[in-house]
Amino acid sequence: MIFSAFERTVAFRYLRARRQEGFISVIAGFSLLGIALGVATLIIVMAVMNGFRQELLQRILGVNGHITIYADDGSIEDYEALSEKLRRLGAVTLAQPQVQGQVMVTHAGNASGAVVRGMRAEDLRNRDLVANNLVSGSLDGYNGQSALVGSRLAQKLGLGSGSRLTLVTPRGETTVMGTVPRVKSYPIAGLFQVGMYEYDSSFIYLPLAAAQKFFKHGDTVNAIEVFVRDPDTVDEVRGEIARVLGPGYRTVDWQRANASFFNAIQVERNVMFLILTLIILVAAFNIISGQIMLVKDKGADIAILRTMGATRGMIMRIFLISGASIGVVGTFLGFVLGLTFSLNIETIRQWLQSLTGTELFAAEIYFLSNLPAKVDPNEVVSVVLMALALSLLATLYPSWRAARLDPVEALRYE
Repeated sequence: MIFSAFERTVAFRYLRARRQEGFISVIAGFSLLGIALGVATLIIVMAVMNGFRQELLQRILGVNGHITIYADDGSIEDYEALSEKLRRLGAVTLAQPQVQGQVMVTHAGNASGAVVRGMRAEDLRNRDLVANNLVSGSLDGYNGQSALVGSRLAQKLGLGSGSRLTLVTPRGETTVMGTVPRVKSYPIAGLFQVGMYEYDSSFIYLPLAAAQKFFKHGDTVNAIEVFVRDPDTVDEVRGEIARVLGPGYRTVDWQRANASFFNAIQVERNVMFLILTLIILVAAFNIISGQIMLVKDKGADIAILRTMGATRGMIMRIFLISGASIGVVGTFLGFVLGLTFSLNIETIRQWLQSLTGTELFAAEIYFLSNLPAKVDPNEVVSVVLMALALSLLATLYPSWRAARLDPVEALRYE
């Protein structure tokens, strides 16, 4: 053992302050509580930020392709042959032609902007995030002239399965009276809810043939979405795709399309880590002040121990144990509290919402319907080690002062 039984016994005895030393005990208690809260808060916040990024990434890549191909002139004519060539690439799993366009949706006097995606039924079945999250209706009815609508958009307009919605696009018919917006009504085959507010409140899926007719694309599409085996390798795959496509096309991958969004999340995550680390740092300073007061109060005891044969190293180790114990116990409590909270954060949110009657995680603001959390073991280990290191460093100076105390000076006025 590094520390002898005598050193441990004296150190733990000093942690149990007598009545006249109660103030020192209070400082130690607040130091322990500060470290515990700091560690727990860091673990919880990092888990939520990780979960937030992962959930957004899964939903963005579940609804949108990893790479989207556009033609320079706006129309892709030989999309079937081109999609087949792309599917032959080893890194490509899916290549789905689409017609994309923006419309205004109206129903029962209500109106809202929306994005239309024209896709074939078999392609939409391969979008697990959409196909497996239908809250009403089914994909069996998605054919001919039927549409799939996001659940929040349907709720906003008062729509349901079997209802009819009206799409309006400004790219209309040219007549002697000018340009007349194109208007067409479609029955709703089903409602989907992917869990991301932006998509649930603004996306509509139409069969490819119906979208081509509505947007007057003829037998062409204006986009091909490509899915690859590893989304993180899109830069390499883009080079292969460019060689297959030849000139006249441009590609946009998910990293470039959402770069500012994910960069903002990363910056916020780093800033939150730095800010919350200050909580642990303040608690470490409390350990320093508490230990200095303990050394001053125990000056006579230290002098007596020195005269009885205790070395300076023993005195230093005694106060190292007493100070570090506060950090170790506080870190352990924070670790348990942080993990428990992170693993049950959605349940806790639901309980607090029912208790207070307020919405604590509005989907309109935070994009997601649920509060996500993903615990990264490496980050948790880093937080725990940092808290232990700060706690140990905080005890060095008071312990050194205790070891340097002169027994003669300490006992002169006793």
